Amino acid sequence: MSKKAPSPRHVALDLVSEVLDRRRLLDEAFAAHPHMASLEGRDRAFARLLAATTLRRQGQIDALVAKFVGKPPTKLIRHVLRLGVAQLLFLETPPHAAIATSVDLTRELALNGFAGLVNAVLRRVDTEGRVLLAAQDAVRLNIPVWLWNSWDSHYGPERAAAIAAACLTEASLDITVAGDPAAWAERLEAQLLPTGSLRRSGCDITALPGFEDGAWWVQDAAAALPARLLGDIQGKRVADLCAAPGGKTLQLAAAGAQVTAIDLSEKRLRRVHENLARAKLSAEIIAADVAAWQPETLFDGVLLDAPCSATGTLRRHPDGLWLKSAAEVTKLAGVQARLLRAAAAMVRPGGTLLYCVCSLQAEEGAPQIDALLAEGAPFRRKPITPSEIGGLAEAITPDGDLRTLPYHMGELGGMDAFFAARLERLP
Repeated sequence: MSKKAPSPRHVALDLVSEVLDRRRLLDEAFAAHPHMASLEGRDRAFARLLAATTLRRQGQIDALVAKFVGKPPTKLIRHVLRLGVAQLLFLETPPHAAIATSVDLTRELALNGFAGLVNAVLRRVDTEGRVLLAAQDAVRLNIPVWLWNSWDSHYGPERAAAIAAACLTEASLDITVAGDPAAWAERLEAQLLPTGSLRRSGCDITALPGFEDGAWWVQDAAAALPARLLGDIQGKRVADLCAAPGGKTLQLAAAGAQVTAIDLSEKRLRRVHENLARAKLSAEIIAADVAAWQPETLFDGVLLDAPCSATGTLRRHPDGLWLKSAAEVTKLAGVQARLLRAAAAMVRPGGTLLYCVCSLQAEEGAPQIDALLAEGAPFRRKPITPSEIGGLAEAITPDGDLRTLPYHMGELGGMDAFFAARLERLP
């Protein structure tokens, strides 16, 4: 007799445990879960939503649980309680369902002795939790101290609070199209954003028109901006460095560039190959260390989407709240500096270098460009204008760099945080 597949809540428990106990990325744990394929689409979506919500609101949830039980007896019981509270207070699951399924989950884990505790705590959360929730400082509870301090120091308390609040919201589904955005907005029942991306509510993207034909791909509105800042690249030679999973490679190829996509990971480059094939686009794919690789001929344009802390994507990757650290940011800043210098050496005189990171951390942004120019690199900033980014003037810094924040376009659902600087190599 085959073993019964776990429930979506059991899968969510596994995902939370992978992230918090084994420090594994949520998306990686989701893709690798042995029973994910056996769940129906709606159940898979619920499992990920429940895990993501639990991680996104973990600070608030833990503070509430502590009011009723102090320290939970085991890690697994702590996670079960977290999932139960997330359902009761943040996902609006009917109380009887949230509590009963949490008790059932406890028994599935062979932790029957704690079923009464789980039941009692969640019943108290149901009756008293909303009052306690209203009195909480959600921003300070859910954002790790080191992260809050860095934002407060660089952006000031008001903007830091707005950033943090936006990071606690669920991201929309954004789409980049290869053809006519307005026509595809109608076909996909999506909203055409000022920046040119399409936005709609989440769904099974493979069922949408145009997916199989590769007419569009999923890409946050902010992530779609850097490639557009290279201007008219029809027929030009452009390098996409640290290219995987390939969203920007697709953009560059769709714009008519002769693209060379380079990434260290052969495994991740397989995604680039697959995405190009689906979109019926082509690019030269090279597995290499960008810091050491050298082209035979210099490029007209080089786009470096450098490895970073990804704190700008916390809305869609809330595991980053608990997996990142200040030490990692410092280490990555060193990597970015090396890659930026390597990228600069690949640009022909008169060509364009575009550096970008999906990070909110100051040291991963403008200081990298300032240091490169201070060293005497033969480049100058080529300021970005509001007209190039859909009129989003508040996203342009005094130096002419791009700095989107999670609360930008807030009335339309926000966006990821990105930093980008455009440099022109001197003749």
